[in-house]
Amino acid sequence: MMSFETVCKLNDITPGTGICALVNGQQVALFRPRNDEQVFAINNMDPFANSNVLSRGLICEHQGQLWVASPLKKQRFNLETGACLENPTVSVASYKVQIKAGSVAVSA
Repeated sequence: MMSFETVCKLNDITPGTGICALVNGQQVALFRPRNDEQVFAINNMDPFANSNVLSRGLICEHQGQLWVASPLKKQRFNLETGACLENPTVSVASYKVQIKAGSVAVSA
């Protein structure tokens, strides 16, 4: 059974942006693309820049899927799978998210 750690309130994440949370000792980037209860979680480390910055990236849509563009080198990472659009051999970890009673919990 997966264990989930509550990291913030849903309203702490402004729609259209991301934030960073520390989950089990690792930085996790949380994204809320729209003004609803859908939140995505991926590792915050940009593997191309070797820097924890993905939570500050821009959310974008490509071919019906949601991505975040790294603020440093602009590679895009899929918010569901962590796959890199520009280089399919590279990816970041993605995590399950639960929303309960207005709180966001991540399994990482």
